Amino acid sequence: MEITETEIPDVKLIQPTLFGDQRGFFLEVYHQEKFHAHGISLNFVQDNLSRSQRGVLRGLHYQVQHPQGKLVTVLAGEIYDVAVDVRKSSPTFGKWIGRTLSAENRHALYIPPGFAHGFHVLSESADVFYKCTDLYHPEHERTLLWNDSEVGVDWSLTDEPLLSEKDQSGLSLSDVECFD
Repeated sequence: MEITETEIPDVKLIQPTLFGDQRGFFLEVYHQEKFHAHGISLNFVQDNLSRSQRGVLRGLHYQVQHPQGKLVTVLAGEIYDVAVDVRKSSPTFGKWIGRTLSAENRHALYIPPGFAHGFHVLSESADVFYKCTDLYHPEHERTLLWNDSEVGVDWSLTDEPLLSEKDQSGLSLSDVECFD
């Protein structure tokens, strides 16, 4: 397993070692000791699985209380996964990082608490599995507008994304509640 920093050092790219033969493959998605050795020491308490069709864009979501770190991987299909730093005291506040995650490349992205998270589905459909470091509390969830010009995420869209009502009404970085 290779764990590397991205352009935002707190966000880590995880590239698991694949053990495969004619029967199939095996890989470790999470290994506590290896994650701890790279500064990822929070415990995961909730697992989520979503299925979305091509063109769906989910996000950018986070919780102001009970902030969640997330370990995101794709079981089927392909997504463009994005994390935005919403910690005002951070030197990377308002910066974003994006990576293509797929069932084929088997990469995962660790997004620590204090980041907004979202993804855009690039394949016909995608099954996205993510482990969370805190439980979901809908009353504390906030939505950063997916196309906020202050942040400038380059989603590389060719068509208008399919958005939920919540995601259509997200707030700009200057208006959304952030972490200190």
